[in-house]
Amino acid sequence: MNSVAMLYERWRKMAAERRGDFALHDLACGRRWTFAQLFAAGEAQETDGRSMVCPQGQSAAFIFSLLSAWRTGKVACPLDAGQDLPEVALPPEGCIHLKRTSATTAAARLLAFTAEQLAADAAQIVAAMGLRPDWPNLGVVSLAHSYGFSNLALPLLLHGIPLILAPSPLPEIIRRAAADESAVTLAAVPALWRAWHEAGGVPAQVRLAISAGAPLPLSLEQAVFATSGIKIHNFYGASECGGIAYEASPAPRTDAAMAGVALPGVRVSVNGEGCLTVRGPAVGHSYWPEASEALGEGKFQTSDLAEVKNGLVFLRGRLNDLINVAGRKVSPETIERALLAHPCVRECLVFGAPSPDEQRTDMIAAVVASSAGEMELKQFLLESLPPWQVPRCWQFVESLSAGPRGKISRAEWRAQFIG
Repeated sequence: MNSVAMLYERWRKMAAERRGDFALHDLACGRRWTFAQLFAAGEAQETDGRSMVCPQGQSAAFIFSLLSAWRTGKVACPLDAGQDLPEVALPPEGCIHLKRTSATTAAARLLAFTAEQLAADAAQIVAAMGLRPDWPNLGVVSLAHSYGFSNLALPLLLHGIPLILAPSPLPEIIRRAAADESAVTLAAVPALWRAWHEAGGVPAQVRLAISAGAPLPLSLEQAVFATSGIKIHNFYGASECGGIAYEASPAPRTDAAMAGVALPGVRVSVNGEGCLTVRGPAVGHSYWPEASEALGEGKFQTSDLAEVKNGLVFLRGRLNDLINVAGRKVSPETIERALLAHPCVRECLVFGAPSPDEQRTDMIAAVVASSAGEMELKQFLLESLPPWQVPRCWQFVESLSAGPRGKISRAEWRAQFIG
C-alpha cells in the first residue's frame, strides 16, 4: 500500500465505523453530512488531469477536494482562496502533501510531507489536547494553513472529530455556529480571541479553547478566564513539524513565555545558539524544491530562542529578531510582554531600527495600540526593565493588523516604520 492510500484506507474504515454519526456542517450553505454521506461525497468528487490537487476555501469543498486527492493518489497542496498553483515539480517519492510556510519572517516556502508524518501530527494533537467526538471543532482558522489543517481537517478524517465550518469569524456568526451544540472546541488565533472577548462574543458552549499562530498575551488569557471562566490553552507549533508544545493547565499561566509541554512523541532540546531543536515522527520530509539542513530526517532546527525546564518549553524570542543596542542584545518579545502588562495596551510590536548614533547599532522602536501615552508607558517599563531596553521611538496606532494566519508581521511593520 502506498503512502497516500494508507490515509484513504484509514478514512474509509473510520467512515464505515461512524457512518450514521454527524461529521460536517457547512454554515455557508447550511448543509450537514453524516460520515457515510461525507464518504459518498468524497467518492463522487472528480479531479482533473493534473498530478496535484489544491484544496481551497473554508467550506466542505476543501474536504471533498482533499479526499479526492487521497482516493486518486495525487499530491495535495492546500491554498488560500486566490493563490495560484505552485509551479514546482512533484515532491520526492513517498511525499503526498505540500504545505506553504507562513512567510511572516521570510518568503513563503513549500514543505513536503509523507502520509505517515501527517498522521503522526494529527495523532499527537488529538492526544495532547483531548479532542473529543462529542465536542465538535468549530472551524474559523484557514483549513489551508498548517494549524487549521492539522487541528480541523485531519482530526475529522482520521479520528472522527466532527467539524463545523463558519464562513466568518464575526461574533454573531460564531455564536450561531455553536448554537445547536451542547459543547464545542474552538481553535483560533489571539487576534480573534481578543475580538470575541471585547465583543462579549465567546460562545457559552466552548469547552476547549485553543490559541496558536502567534504568542497569546497573558493579559488576554487572564481576562477571558475572569469574564467567562474559559481557559484558553496556548499551542505552539511550526509548519515544518506540526505541533510542538501545548499548555493544558486548567488555570491561566503566570509566565507569558511558557509555551507548554512537548506533545506526545515530540522531543525538544536547545542547540548551542540557544534555539529550539524539534525531533519526532511528524517533522516534515524537507523543504521543496530546495532542501535545507534545518529540516529533514526527523529533525527541525527552529530559530526560536528557548529554554526547556522541568519538561516545559519557554520561548525567548527569535534569533533573527534580536536587537543590538551598543553591543547588548535584547529580544523584542521581552519588551512586548512588559508592555502588554499595562492595562491600557491592547497590542504592541517592538523591533530594532537603524540608529543615527553609530555607536548604538540599533535603537528600539515600538508600535503600540494604547490609550496611554509615551511618557506613561516609558515610566511603566522602567519598573520592570533596565533603561536601555525602553524604546526610544514610539508610533501609536488604532490597531496592528494581523495577516490571514493571525500573525502580525514584524518585518512589514519595521519596513513601514523605517520608510
